[in-house]
Amino acid sequence: MDLPIEIVMLAAAAILFIFLIFLIVLSVKLKNVKKRHAALLNGTTGMNIEEVVIQLQEQFNTLKARSDQADQGIQFIREDMTRMKSRVGVYRFNAFAESGSDLSFAVALVDDEGTGVVLSGIHNREQTYVYAKPLEKGQSKYTLSPEEKEAVNRSSLKE
Repeated sequence: MDLPIEIVMLAAAAILFIFLIFLIVLSVKLKNVKKRHAALLNGTTGMNIEEVVIQLQEQFNTLKARSDQADQGIQFIREDMTRMKSRVGVYRFNAFAESGSDLSFAVALVDDEGTGVVLSGIHNREQTYVYAKPLEKGQSKYTLSPEEKEAVNRSSLKE
């Protein structure tokens, strides 16, 4: 089946026209993409994307250095807190059975490792005697009374 050359030429011209329209549409779209690409690289405020990335990297490095410094500070504070005499144990007792009430006391002030001091006050009718005994790891080189030991035990109880 032979088609006349005029029909073939007409069909070819129609296909060529459709491709030409398609080419124009693609050309307009490409031009818009190029404009957006140029704006991204060069920026609309005079700063291009490379400068923005460099600036962000510098800010990240600054923040990381501050974060590392804060972490070191927190670690120092944690270490310092373990040495603080923040654990307190109080035990009141009646030192003399014949006298009034629980006016005598033992107070233990220790850190997380049990280092600190035990203060004892023995109260009688006329006066109060106060004693201090150092502690290392919950022990003292001086003999601790049962009341003082109880104050040390109470100071080392976790809340």
